[in-house]
Amino acid sequence: GEPLGKHRHHAVREVHRVAALLRLAVELAAGRDVVGDIRDRDSMRKAFKGADVVFHLGALIAIPYSYDAPQSYIAANIEGTLNILELARDNGLSRVVHTSTSEVYGTARYVPIDEQHPLIGQSPYSASKIGADKMAESYHLSFGLPLVTVRPFNTFGPRQSARAVIPTIITQALVGREIKLGSLSPTRDLNYVADTAEGFMRLAACDAAIGKVVNLGSGSEISIADLARLICQLAGSKLAAVADSARIRPAASEVERLVADVTLARSLTGWTSTVGLEEGLRRTIAWFRENMRYYRPGEYMK
Repeated sequence: GEPLGKHRHHAVREVHRVAALLRLAVELAAGRDVVGDIRDRDSMRKAFKGADVVFHLGALIAIPYSYDAPQSYIAANIEGTLNILELARDNGLSRVVHTSTSEVYGTARYVPIDEQHPLIGQSPYSASKIGADKMAESYHLSFGLPLVTVRPFNTFGPRQSARAVIPTIITQALVGREIKLGSLSPTRDLNYVADTAEGFMRLAACDAAIGKVVNLGSGSEISIADLARLICQLAGSKLAAVADSARIRPAASEVERLVADVTLARSLTGWTSTVGLEEGLRRTIAWFRENMRYYRPGEYMK
C-alpha cells in the first residue's frame, strides 16, 4: 500500500503490481500473463481487472512506416486509444496517463515549444497521435475521466528500437563503414529515458495535472549532424554521417526544429531533466557495446 511515485528512482519496481499488455504472451512481475491487442477491446478487458492507474504507451511509432500504412496507425493509435479510454471509464480508474509526442507540434512555429503551440499533422503518424490526444481530451471533458496527457520530446537510452535515430547512429558508429541517416539539419530535444520515466511517475501522482497536457524534455536542442559527431566522439569512431535519400522524409513532412518548454512540468511536480546529453549518451553507448547482437547496423528499419 505505498503511494504512487513515493520511490522516485525505482518507482516502477516499487509500485504494487505492474502488468503489461503485449501482443505476445509475457511473464509479468505480477506473476500472470497478459495477452492482447490494443485494437481489440475485448482482449484488453482482463488487463484492466484490479487496475488503478493505466499508463497508455501502446502505439505504432515509426514515422517512415506511417507513409506506407496510414490505416494501421489510425487503428492502433486512435481506435486503440478509444479502447483504453472506454475501459478506463468502465472500470473507474483513478488515473489514466496518456502518452503523446512532440511530433504533434510539427516544425516549431516558435521556441521553446509550450503546450499551447499549434498541432500540425506533418506525417500520418503525427496526425494519428493528434487524433489520439483529442480523444483523450474529449473523455476528460465529456466524462470527467481523470486523465493527464504527457508529451515527451525525443527519449533515448538503452534498449531503444533500431528505428530511432540514436540507436541508428550508435550501431553504425560501432561496427559500420559509414553512418547513413536521413536529413542532417533538423534539431531535436533529447531526454534520457530515466528522466522521462520519472516525469511520467510524477505526473501520474499529481492531482493538479489532471486535464492538462504536459511537455517533458531537456529544454535544449541539437542538430542530427552535431548529434552524430558527438556520438562518434564518445564512441571513439572516426566515421562521418551522410544523408541517405531513402531515409529522408518528404520535404513538407520533415519536422525541422523541436525544443521543449518544460515550465509546466516543473511548476506542477518539480520535475526537471537531470541526466545531461553527454552522460546519457555514454550510458547508452556502453549498453549498446554489450548488446549489439540484437541489432543489424546499417539496415534501414521502417
